Amino acid sequence: MSSGLKRRDGFQGEKLISIPQKVWLDVIKKNPELFQIYITNIGYFPHAAFHYRERRKGCEDNILIYCVKGKGHYVIENTKFEVVANQFILLPTTEKYMRYWADREDPWTIYWVHFTGNTIGSINNSLNINILKGPIQIPVNLKAIEIWNNIYQSLEMGYSIENLCNASFCLYHLIASFIFPEKHILTENGDKKDIVTETIINMKSNLGKKLTVEDMAGMHSLSSSHFSNLFRKNTGMSPIDYFIHLKMQRACQLLYTNNSKIKDIAMKLGYDDPYYFSRIFKKYMGTSPEQYKLLSKKMV
Repeated sequence: MSSGLKRRDGFQGEKLISIPQKVWLDVIKKNPELFQIYITNIGYFPHAAFHYRERRKGCEDNILIYCVKGKGHYVIENTKFEVVANQFILLPTTEKYMRYWADREDPWTIYWVHFTGNTIGSINNSLNINILKGPIQIPVNLKAIEIWNNIYQSLEMGYSIENLCNASFCLYHLIASFIFPEKHILTENGDKKDIVTETIINMKSNLGKKLTVEDMAGMHSLSSSHFSNLFRKNTGMSPIDYFIHLKMQRACQLLYTNNSKIKDIAMKLGYDDPYYFSRIFKKYMGTSPEQYKLLSKKMV
């Protein structure tokens, strides 16, 4: 690997979500049977020139990387591998030294997921997921990309129990599409939007505003009380709590990928008072914005 520029992220067109540990601790405590394995980080790095990641003490999560274009490399202890288009690597949790990076001349485009769980060791043993197995060649895996997009869009909608559960259940499907590629054929899905989905999409488009329940209900010509009951029945959260949750998720993304000051991120999300923003962030994410920014350095 060249000693020039090295980047963990920041690629044009990238997608990246990291779920705060507090979110999983709270959800798993209430619903341990639903989350035997779960996603901690998920991303897409297109033409990831100078992408480089070194993990001297290994990784607590399993790492799945699917290369759809270009080329990359990785090292486990003293063994080096090359990854090319339509190959994937599935690395089990390990304490062994590892590093991976994009090829200098033909940098890879990758979809990746980090996942873990209380039974991850047993799952790895049962599926014979070996740290030194090397990259595996498969046909173009359109099914995996479809599932990945489903997971990402679900998590993008916020960390409700429904979204997290859908993402975790889809994770099994995603893994299966790589391990048993011949059994998965891409199917077309409809795109039906109901009132709650349309509201969430509108929330995401207006994260810098201060929407009220009346604003949201008015979009659908419903009373505030009827709309609130409908929204809570479908998501388990009030409309305002859900909206704040989306704002905090966006804050996590900005804190990870953006060097802006916290007060500027607060303003971007509709909070005139950065101290109030910090209190809300800590309430929902279990840590301050400053602490989250430091913790995010441990991610891909």
